[in-house]
This record gives sequence, C-alpha cells and structure tokens, in this order.
Amino acid sequence: MQQAPDLFSYRKHWAHKLGTAPELPMTRAEMDLLGWDSCDIIIVTGDAYVDHPSFGMAIIGRLLEAQGFRVGILSQPDWTSAEPFRALGRPELFFGITAGNMDSMVNRYTSDRRRRSDDAYSPDGAGGRRPDRSVTVYAQRAREAFHGVPIVIGGIEASLRRIAHFDYWSDRVRRSVLADAKADLLLFGNAERAIVELAHRLARGEAIASIRDIRGTAFMRRGLPEGWTEVDASELDQPGPVRPHLNPYETPDWPVEPKAATGGGDAGPYVHGRQPTCADAPAAVGSNAQQAAQADAETAARAAARGGFKLRTPSVAEATAQASARTIANKNPNTNPNTNANTQSISIDQLRQRPARARSVVRLPSFEQVRDDSVLYAHASRVFHLETNPGNARALVQRHGEREVWLNPPPIPLSSAELDQVFALPYSRRPHSDYGQARLPAWEMIRHSINIMRGCFGGCTFCSITEHEGRIIQSRSEASILEEIAEVRDRTPEFTGIISDLGGPTANMWRLACKDSRIEAACRRLSCVYPSICANLNTDHGPLIQLYRKARAVPGIKRVLIASGLRYDLALRSPEYIRELVMHHVGGYLKIAPEHTEAGPLAAMMKPGIGSYERFRQLFERYSREAGKEQYLIPYFIAAHPGTSDEDMLNLALWLKRNRLRPDQVQAFLPTPLALASTMYHTCINPLQRVRRDAKPISVVRKLRQRRLHKAFLRWHDPANWPELREALKSMGRADLIGNGKHHLVPAFQPRGAVGPGAPRRSGSPPRAGSPPRAQRRPTKRRRPVSG
Repeated sequence: MQQAPDLFSYRKHWAHKLGTAPELPMTRAEMDLLGWDSCDIIIVTGDAYVDHPSFGMAIIGRLLEAQGFRVGILSQPDWTSAEPFRALGRPELFFGITAGNMDSMVNRYTSDRRRRSDDAYSPDGAGGRRPDRSVTVYAQRAREAFHGVPIVIGGIEASLRRIAHFDYWSDRVRRSVLADAKADLLLFGNAERAIVELAHRLARGEAIASIRDIRGTAFMRRGLPEGWTEVDASELDQPGPVRPHLNPYETPDWPVEPKAATGGGDAGPYVHGRQPTCADAPAAVGSNAQQAAQADAETAARAAARGGFKLRTPSVAEATAQASARTIANKNPNTNPNTNANTQSISIDQLRQRPARARSVVRLPSFEQVRDDSVLYAHASRVFHLETNPGNARALVQRHGEREVWLNPPPIPLSSAELDQVFALPYSRRPHSDYGQARLPAWEMIRHSINIMRGCFGGCTFCSITEHEGRIIQSRSEASILEEIAEVRDRTPEFTGIISDLGGPTANMWRLACKDSRIEAACRRLSCVYPSICANLNTDHGPLIQLYRKARAVPGIKRVLIASGLRYDLALRSPEYIRELVMHHVGGYLKIAPEHTEAGPLAAMMKPGIGSYERFRQLFERYSREAGKEQYLIPYFIAAHPGTSDEDMLNLALWLKRNRLRPDQVQAFLPTPLALASTMYHTCINPLQRVRRDAKPISVVRKLRQRRLHKAFLRWHDPANWPELREALKSMGRADLIGNGKHHLVPAFQPRGAVGPGAPRRSGSPPRAGSPPRAQRRPTKRRRPVSG
C-alpha cells in the first residue's frame, strides 16, 4: 500500500505561537480573549460543540490547532440568513462544512419518514436545530456570507453523497452533494490526512482549484486531464467473441491453424487456410486491428450517445497503421532502429497491457443514466464498492451534465502511532461552556466510554460504516487506551468508576487484520467474514483479552463494560474471549445483532446464519452459569430489509416465540445513501452479483402498510399488533396460527384496552375505552364486533 507522510510531520503554521485554546472559540469575544484577530479555518457543524474525541468537529478542530492553525466553531447556526455565518468574521483559508456525526436526514426523520421530535446532538435534546440536508444549506449560506472563501465539505453526510445516490426521503436519485452545495472540495472518510495537507497547501498560497491530487477528496471538473487512462465502466458487461486457445507447444512466431469452428469460417489470422508468412503479416494484422479499432469506435459512439463522453481511442485508420507498423517492426528488426536482433516478436494481444492503476480512472455511468435507468444504478453501485480498498482503488469519475465529479482513491489509513496522537490532543472532554447546564444526550451516552478502533470489515449491506471509515481496521495502541481510561477517571464529571464501553464500530475487531499486507492491498472482497471468515484474516483475540484485563486493573476502575456491537461469528473463533467477556464485561445484558433467521434476508445483508448465533448463545449461557450470574442476550433484528418476504418475517416471529424472546425496540430498514442494501431497495437488483438486465429481481418492501406488518411480526407479543397479524395470517393461508394454544402465534380475541382495527373481543368482555356503556347502545338484531 502507498505510504503517506506522517500526520504530524508538517512544519507548523505560524499561529502555533499563540498557544492552545482551552476550548475552540464559538464567539468573537472568545477570539479576543485568545488574542486572535481572525480564524484561519471556521468549522460549521450541525451538532452542538462537544470537545471530545467522539465528535468529528472536535477531532478535526484540535488536529488543525495542533498544526498551528486558528480554528473557530459555528455550531448549529441559524440557517435562515447569512448573518450568523459572519459571527467569527472571514476565515483566512476556508470554511469546513459538516452536518455532524449523523446524516441530517437520518437525524431528523424515522425510517417511516416521520419527523423526529428530539435530537440527541442538540442542547437538552431539542429537535429542529438543523436543516434538512445540512451540508448543502450551510455551504450555500457560508458562500453568501463571504464570497470567494473556499468551501470544503466533509463528514458522513458528504461522504455518503459524494456521487449520484438514491435519496430515500425524496424517493429519487439525487446528484452528488458537490453539485448541490457548489463546494470547492469534498473530503470523504476520516479526513485527517486530507484536511491537514489541504490546510498547509492553502496556507502556502496554492489555489484550491489547483489542488487535485489529495487522496480522499472529490471535486468537479470539466473534462479529463492529460496522461490518464480511462476505464469505461459506464455500461453493463456484455459477452464478446470467444477467441480460440493457442497451442502452447507451437514454437513458430505465428500460431498454427486451429480447427475450424462449427459452421465454417476463419477462426484466426490465417490467409486462405494456410499459416501466414511475413509477407502476409500486414494484411493479417491490419485486418484484426481494423476490426478491433472499429469495435472500439462503435463502443465509443454508443457510450457518447448515452453519457456524453468520449473514449480516448485512436481512429480506425490510426489503429490499423499503428498495429501493422509495430508488428512489422517487431518481426523485422532491421526496420526498427530501436530494436536489436534478440528482440522477440509479439502479438497484438501481448501489446494490450493493463494500464498503471495510479493513472487510471474508472468511468461510472453518468448521473443522468443512473437517474433514468435502475439497472445502470445497480451497476454503478457495484463498481463503486469494488474501488474502496486504499491498496488498489482507482480514481472514479461520473459525469453530471457538462461537468465531471472526480473521486480520488480513498485515504491511506492512519497508523497506530498517528491515531494515538489524534486521541491525545488536548480535548476538554465536555460540551462548550456556552451551553451552561443544558443536557447533551449524545455526550452523556459516551462520556465514560473509550473508542479503541475505527473501520469495519464486516461489510453488512445495510450499514454505512464501510463507505465512510473503510474496511481496514485502524487500532490504537494499548498504552494510549489505558492512558485515556485514566484521563476519564480524573477529568470526567460524575465518573463512578465504570467505563461504559471499550469498543468502536465493532467491539471485537481491535488489531484484527489480514495476515499479509500484500494480500490486503490487493484484496477486492466486500467482506472479510462473509460468506465465511477469510483464511487470510487474523482472528486472534488474545491481545484484546489482555487489554480487557489491563483496563480492569487501572486504579479507580471498578468495571469495564462492552456495549459496542459484537461480531459473534468472529468471537466463536476464540472461546476464551467469550469467557472473558461474559465473566467480567457484561452488565446483565449483552446486545448482539443476528438481524434475521432466514437465509434469504441474511444473504442480502451479508450476515452469518442463525446457527452462529445459537452456538454463541450456548457459550454465553454456559459461562454465565460458571460465573454465577443471571445475564441475558438482547438480539437485534431488522424488519423490511430487501430480500425479506412476509413468510420470512412470519418464520422469524415463530422463532422468537419458540425462544421466548419479546423484542421491545425494533428497527425497520432505513435506506441510507450509497449502502448496497439501499441499491437493492431502489432497483430491486442485487449488486452483490453481476448486474444483468435479465437478473432475477430481489423482493423489496416499500409500502408503508407492509413495512408496518414486518415490524408487527417482530413485536408479535404486543396486543396492539394482533389485529394486523390476524389479517395477514389469514391472507397468507396460515389461519392455523390464530388461536389460544402454545403453538399459535396470536390469540383469536382482543384483550381489554388493546388497540387495533377490526379486533374481535372475547364474549362478555367489557367495552373498549371510549365506547358508550352497554345500556346506551341501540339494540340490534345481530351484534357485530366493535371496530377500534
């Protein structure tokens, strides 16, 4: 993998002489106290400012401060005018725009598109403190406030919208956020490397329009630069002619004549049924070159008609002349002054060499194409996800109208030493003092937790972690983690001696990586653990066990809990780890996410089978008994995921009942931008397989009524859902599951106080709340069930 300069190796900007701020300023008065006349960089965020390494604006702000830059924070500014964006004055270098730790649409709306009433990232949890599509709105207001100041967008919202993407909330394909926000540059992923290099280059006087070579950045441009080879992936792969295999034992320069194909006709470069001579070479080779060039020209014409781009290919005449000249020169060294007598002749096929990946750009179908053609959208999604490994990813380009969205390869992951330094920056570890006594639910949730790693190689199709943080695990050192535990103990208010979590995107991927860095750099798999755990993956949990033991031994620490999601199929590789976890790090309940029980949905999610969960459950219960503790697993499931049928949800409900599980909070699938499962939702095509126009469609749950039914199956025990379940069971031909026995899913009657349309009540039961007393009802010849 390409090496990157150390994150802290740059010469510091002159403003480092002004020292470190106790907290980054949010007002002009704070700037005056620090002796600043202006900010070099102003970060605009949709979250409340919390100076803690779990919050993006704090990491980026403190990192830039460590590089010597003066950084101000505009937290949740009023977006109805440009005036609040002038509060800190004009930045010297650029505005950095982020929606916050969450995509603003995910933050503001439920999976049923209902607006949320609260916001965990706002003071006192108040909702409505950020606009829809915050990155776009903030960028436009910042440009309105100060014309000419570069606009740099980043964070998870920008990362997930860097190319044309399906937007669930508007139910359509939207163009790249770069085009909507009119930003100068987009930084995707964990952008420490990109933003540090960008800030130093801008400080040296480079124009932002000329900075086009930083990994992990995207920008708009017109046309393609010189010196790049374009790999056209704007169309589906089409089957081409099958060329005959050459005889591997033939020694002459020209291959022997192959057997004629069925039906007659020439099968190779042969002249009148005989082996060609040098005199025949120009004609034979020229004919093939002409055919290949003609095919390229036709492909270019078709592609241009669809997407408006041009392939960089020679004309038919040029290709014919060049191929003939090269072949004759190689056959006869006397005609080529650059060759000698030892030069071997080569064929046209040998001349077709793979271009250097560092100077190759993959063309995706254009925005207009993916907007109008769902098959091409699925194809673009598949190609995009195959170009996400920093070790082998190529640049991507996608036309938007008259301009191109260009994506450089992903950033090089941080080393453990660099990540340690990022987490060692002088955070105050609390909300900004301007918030006073206001509660910040998101901070209260994580203030006693420790983030030990980044990234996830699980590859779950519904999750956006991979698209943002990548598949390569970036782990902190053991010493850095133990130092932060001591810092939490000494500096965090109301600390009781309990570390609430020691984890990250996944609890048990710390220090797990490919056994060979060369294999890792060349790998194109979407998951290291699906359909089975890769043989090249190091699954040793020994270092993590030692970390847990050392964390418990820190003076003043009573307990260390694990609250991050556990990858239980990995944990099964180390029963010792499961024992350590269950004995010492479970606070009564352990949350894990099997997500489903049926093979179809699990395959669409890229999750292991339910058998892995059963084996983990057995070990969990065994070690809980050995510890003398009453502990429980809390499994999480997803409703309405692509690939899920009503029958799948029914089987899941029956499994839940057999195992006496009654989920309280359930999750319906939410299509987030760029996720593979979102592609399935939008296109009814599975991009995990080769995309074809005749591909078998995947089942998708779109209608609100069916989505609610799938959630009702998860909460089969809730009487409010029984009327809907009864109706569904009857329509599915499973009325045998309605009744009052243990083998039934729902009873035939509706209990008192339960709500539900068309709910039959047990004979003689009291009237439902809100209905008139029996004496006030008009007598009827035939009593009907009272509808809710």
